[in-house]
Amino acid sequence: MSRIVLAYSGGLDTSVLLKKLVLEGNDVIAMTANLGESDASTALATGGASGDPAIELQQVREKALALGATDAIVIDARERFVAQYVTPALRANAKYQGVYPLSAALSRPLIGALLVETAHARGADTVAHGCTGKGNDQVRIELAVRALDSRLKARAPLREQPLSRPDAIAFARAHGIAVKHTAENPYSIDANLWGRSIEAGILEDPWNAPPEDAYAWTAAPEVRPREADEIVVTFAGGVPAISGRTGTEMITALNVLAGKHGVGRIDMVEDRVIGMKSREVYEAPAAVTLLLAHQALERLVLTRDELRFKALCDQRYAELTYDGLWMSPLRAALDAFAVSSASRVTGDVRVHVHQGVATVAGVRSAFALYEASLATYGHGDAFDHHAADGFIRLHGLPLDLVARTANA
Repeated sequence: MSRIVLAYSGGLDTSVLLKKLVLEGNDVIAMTANLGESDASTALATGGASGDPAIELQQVREKALALGATDAIVIDARERFVAQYVTPALRANAKYQGVYPLSAALSRPLIGALLVETAHARGADTVAHGCTGKGNDQVRIELAVRALDSRLKARAPLREQPLSRPDAIAFARAHGIAVKHTAENPYSIDANLWGRSIEAGILEDPWNAPPEDAYAWTAAPEVRPREADEIVVTFAGGVPAISGRTGTEMITALNVLAGKHGVGRIDMVEDRVIGMKSREVYEAPAAVTLLLAHQALERLVLTRDELRFKALCDQRYAELTYDGLWMSPLRAALDAFAVSSASRVTGDVRVHVHQGVATVAGVRSAFALYEASLATYGHGDAFDHHAADGFIRLHGLPLDLVARTANA
């Protein structure tokens, strides 16, 4: 018998897994990481009204104990998630394949770290997760565990003995496990403050449009407000705030505001870590809005060479995160590069959200490199137009030499 710390969400896969591990005779400690899913779901369900996400988390804990876990703990890692994972990713404009804001990918190294910390505290020799053999998250979690403590054994029972979703639902019913999945609602859902991912069911065919019942955070076109809302995002050293709100509170509120306009819907076919393609649907109202605002401010305050080089670094940053290499030396080095220019990413960005689109409406900063007297075509133009002649001659000199050689 092993003492196992299981990353437990309370959903179908981890509930089935918990029961299977208990039936094997293991001492299982269920560990649930609070990364803001309940905050976001409660706020969105109530239109931003106050709720008590702790009730839902307590229900997850009670469910784990009822399934036979010897203990079930809930770790509030929301601010840690925002400070140590979301903020660096925002600073790096991290979007996998230029689209996906990496909501699930960012949470996995943190979950791996929490598994290791809990295993050390509880004297466990094994950690486990509910990922399958074809998913990305198995790589992300296990690489994080290996990076922090390679002596710990990592188990993935659903990889050891694959279980189809219909079979998992049947197992749950046979063992009295309450799950939300049905043949009519077979979606696999993962969510945290930074976004919500939806897969499986009808979504497995890329030709099928996502049905409205797949979405929970973004309003359908027919119920979106007719008038736009304006948001002013204030950045200080690359860290955003809205109306004085920061961190978890700000992101949760922005998910509600941008979500009611339908902002943040993403439907893409992406390349998984293991090489196969997968159709994924995401909702990320706050992430999409903040990434848009951050990049707009960077374009105002960073030099052309910084922006060109940073674009390459940002792409690599997203790839490392997606591929489960968050704890690699290169990711840390890219963080250091992004931090070096972040102090100038200070200012305000006006964003309009309306009918599924977030649009930058204005940007200002004390560090702005935009000079109106140089850019204007009106009165007060201070640009030396005659200097352009010499610039063009020198800039095109290699082309002149090539043309001269070709015509010789």
